[in-house]
Amino acid sequence: MKCLSITRPLQLWAAMPILLLLLIAWPTPAQAQAADTLSQVKTIYIDITGARPDAAEMRKHLIESLRKDHSLTVVADQNLSDAILRATSEIWVKAYISVNPRAPGNKYPVYGGFLSAQLIGKNGEVLWSYLVTPSKYASSGIHQDLSDQLIKNLLAALHDAAASSSANRTAQASIHLKIAGATFPAPLYQAWIQSFRESHPGIQITYSANGSETGIQQLHDDKIAIAASDVPLSDAYMTQMPVKLLQFATVIGAVVPIYHLPQASQDLHFTPEILAGIYLGKIRKWNDPAIREFNHSVTLPNADIVVLHRADGSGTTFAFTDFLSQTSPAWKAAVGSGTTVTWPIGRDAQGNDGIASLVDQTPNSIGYVELSFAIQRRLSYGTVRNAAGNFTQANLITLAAAAANSSSNILTPITNASGKDAYPITSFTWLLVPQSIPDPATKAAVAEFLEWALTSGQKECSALAYNPLPKEVVTRELEMLAAFKSK
Repeated sequence: MKCLSITRPLQLWAAMPILLLLLIAWPTPAQAQAADTLSQVKTIYIDITGARPDAAEMRKHLIESLRKDHSLTVVADQNLSDAILRATSEIWVKAYISVNPRAPGNKYPVYGGFLSAQLIGKNGEVLWSYLVTPSKYASSGIHQDLSDQLIKNLLAALHDAAASSSANRTAQASIHLKIAGATFPAPLYQAWIQSFRESHPGIQITYSANGSETGIQQLHDDKIAIAASDVPLSDAYMTQMPVKLLQFATVIGAVVPIYHLPQASQDLHFTPEILAGIYLGKIRKWNDPAIREFNHSVTLPNADIVVLHRADGSGTTFAFTDFLSQTSPAWKAAVGSGTTVTWPIGRDAQGNDGIASLVDQTPNSIGYVELSFAIQRRLSYGTVRNAAGNFTQANLITLAAAAANSSSNILTPITNASGKDAYPITSFTWLLVPQSIPDPATKAAVAEFLEWALTSGQKECSALAYNPLPKEVVTRELEMLAAFKSK
């Protein structure tokens, strides 16, 4: 797929095609994603991932949308760009409607879908991210509608960053905080960073969702300011870190079993024994009697179960295997729990999004992801039997019930919590912060972001299928934050 180079006003494109070819071929010094901040982005390369038929169409419309603004140059070689706009698009027809009662046969499609993108800068850092869905009253085609929305928000972010950079040029340089780790809360953290930037333009934050273990290792190596982890660090692990860490719970999420069974018209019921049996390799067929016992009204195929699990060190894996270890003696004895385990069976993929993508592409498969990834991918996910014996579906009510019936200690896992409505594979996720940060400006920026996340940020959790922290947890952590700021 080709990508056009925008280097002249729009009218020249129609009048001077030969000049266009010369401009594309003219040698330019390589920049190799040189941008550290949004304000530095002047040239951009568009990368549409996936092999779906509409990828080329979406790329074309993204370029057309960018042509309406002349502050950016789109280049055909990613090595010549300041940043890469890496996008993923999913579009589907939800229904057909007739807008003319006199001609009911003339029906028009109603689209569902999304266009999600990250702007990647120097060293693979995420400078900006956004997700758009179809407009309710879009007059253009679906591809143009999504691309126009995305580019509008991208240009607004770039223009704001440029204005902020210009206004602060004579003042002290803006602070850049790098956060990395868990994929479990990544959709929420990306949204938080976008919202935080609007009220704190002097603090630039990037988030790399590379897994809990990787984030912790990067914090250990002093490569990032904050690590994100879905696993609280034990005292023994804490002694291995070069500095003492503070652990702030930020939000509550759920891990759900996702599956790809097009003929299943109802949500499947999973017991801990069924999940453990599948991942131990003892239940191999979808129509196994153990599964049929709790799913009488569901059409289950006589097909092998394709088992999928995480390849990377993952807090999502920890929550899933911790639940199985608490509820299945056979699993505890054979595998146990951890961010990484020796899986008896199955194929692997990187990150929550990797598992979600693989399940989406693989008939008769099963995997486990954080709830928001299942929702965004339109994947089926089952109800799970909890400690009270009830089958519960992951939602904001059942997550809140799990948190309400858990220990008051935020460093204690809340999987398999008591309570008739509690969803059993529920977990806090944490941000890990060095107790001592030598640079006063960096420390102030870290404290500012944490305070925002524990207050204003909690209001944004529910829209992305996460549950806000209980008020008493927020109160205790704000006290911990006050002590951090005073030192």
